[in-house]
Amino acid sequence: MPTILASAALPGSGPSLWLAIPFVLLLGLIATGPLLFRHFWIRYYHLVAVGLGAITAGYYLFVIKEPKPLLHVAEEYVSFIALIGSLYVISGGIHIRVKGEGTPAVNCLFLFIGAVVSNLVGTTGASMLFIRPWIRLNRYRITSHHIVFFIFIVSNVGGGLTPIGDPPLFLGYLKGVPFWWVLEHCWEAWVIGVGGLIAIFYVIDRRNFLRAPKEVRESQTEHEEWHFDGLRNVWFLGLALAGVFLPIGWREGVLVAAAAGSWFSTPKKVHRANGFDFHPVKEVAWLFAGIFATMIPALQWMELHAGELGVRTPNQFYWLTGSLSGILDNAPTYLAFLAAAFGLTELDLDQKSDVIAFATEHHHILIAISVSSVFFGAMTYLGNGPNFMVKAIADAQKVEAPGFLSYILRYSLPILLPFLVLVSILFFSPWRVF
Repeated sequence: MPTILASAALPGSGPSLWLAIPFVLLLGLIATGPLLFRHFWIRYYHLVAVGLGAITAGYYLFVIKEPKPLLHVAEEYVSFIALIGSLYVISGGIHIRVKGEGTPAVNCLFLFIGAVVSNLVGTTGASMLFIRPWIRLNRYRITSHHIVFFIFIVSNVGGGLTPIGDPPLFLGYLKGVPFWWVLEHCWEAWVIGVGGLIAIFYVIDRRNFLRAPKEVRESQTEHEEWHFDGLRNVWFLGLALAGVFLPIGWREGVLVAAAAGSWFSTPKKVHRANGFDFHPVKEVAWLFAGIFATMIPALQWMELHAGELGVRTPNQFYWLTGSLSGILDNAPTYLAFLAAAFGLTELDLDQKSDVIAFATEHHHILIAISVSSVFFGAMTYLGNGPNFMVKAIADAQKVEAPGFLSYILRYSLPILLPFLVLVSILFFSPWRVF
């Protein structure tokens, strides 16, 4: 048994499954709180997250007197928040102004660019950077499908090429998955995912475009000026990306320095134009403080009891990881099933050499977990943090954004789910092509 697991285990069988209750409860509240008791959740979510995290932390500190798992998780949490926060601040200092040109072909190009950029600034950063220009680009005929496919492609699937792209992949990087492993092993799924969804969008958007009045179509085919403000932040973005490759301590210092440089050097008018504020990143910081703390016993239990779950093939990992990623936050879901996979192979998720060995010898399982956590994050507004952010901005701009159930019934189930089945067949089934 790995050292940390052994020291934090209960006699005989490792950590009790009951210790995972705060983790499950927190994920359930994150999923249902904004829907069932919105005002309470907005006001007290940080206290809920910290309170549940304190229960788990208290157990490790005062009951079994084993602080090592907490210290290890605290280190990962600081790295995680430093990256998410810095990319959010830097992308918030870039403002894109567009006028017209919202033809189906231009829209597809815009979504593709957004998908690529999401791997450089994260899906949260790309969503905040591109959603307002996207709405302005299609202002004459924007409908709910524009918002939904933006969430599908820019806020989720597009970020599947690098650890920077989506939180689950960065957590894998912090655990020891090599930085370029995702690009090397997941690019084919990314190409099919992004390309296929853009193709579906083109068919839907062209029908919408052709139904628009002639004067609307003509107004959108006129060439008009694009303008970018805050381009000095490209330098800070480069600094942040370089910082990711530095050792711990240096990495976080460079990320914070890049964010501070961006914040103080960006004109306030750019932040105002973007509607920038710190609330989204503060929410992520509070919630993930609770998630990182409460998930310790859950991950340990998954490692020690993985065989009891009956999940062994890449396709099984794809569907189980994906199913939970769609209704819960995809980052902790990724870690939970990664822990289960390590339990099956008797490797230690907290040993970087074991992680590298797993990524080499069991790469099909890691691909399945990585792809599904990213792709299925688009199934509901709950799957990934940017989803609700995009909807909130669309609502504030008086744009038609589907409600929670409408999003699932009109778009996720009839459009996204069949596409995810195709990805399963092509990559993870016994009949896989890739």
